[in-house]
Amino acid sequence: MVKKLLSLEAKVTNKYDDIIHMEYPLKSSDRIKHPRMTIENRAKIFAPFAALKGYEEAIAAKQKIVVARIELSEESKEFLDLQLGKMEQLLSKGQHPIITVVYFQKDKDSLDDKGEYIRFTGMVSKLDLTSRMIQIVEKRLPLDEIYKIEGEDLDTI
Repeated sequence: MVKKLLSLEAKVTNKYDDIIHMEYPLKSSDRIKHPRMTIENRAKIFAPFAALKGYEEAIAAKQKIVVARIELSEESKEFLDLQLGKMEQLLSKGQHPIITVVYFQKDKDSLDDKGEYIRFTGMVSKLDLTSRMIQIVEKRLPLDEIYKIEGEDLDTI
């Protein structure tokens, strides 16, 4: 049996030309089984979902690098005290500097003094030198856990 070769023009069909440009039926309970979906609801169909619960947390836990606590030198401690003094001056004037803090957070699974260093940026809302706490936005940090403090507002003083 010999197959007939079809030209490109023969493959093009005009079968649906009469309905391709027709309007969608009007919204009517007797004419349409399902009314048209709003654009917001249509977007929800394609929203991402988590197929595996806890997968993102497990990946984040694997990426966490647990290290031993770094003991600060005397020079580093003096520099931190200087930065805290500048911060106290700004707060007494009613200014709230935006700073970046690197602090140590002990790992809850570790039995010894190991954890991770976290970098956090925010506006200082409160500094209490007697209880040795600093509050940045809504996060309270003990001053003994702070490794480094940076801020443009602190450099101007």
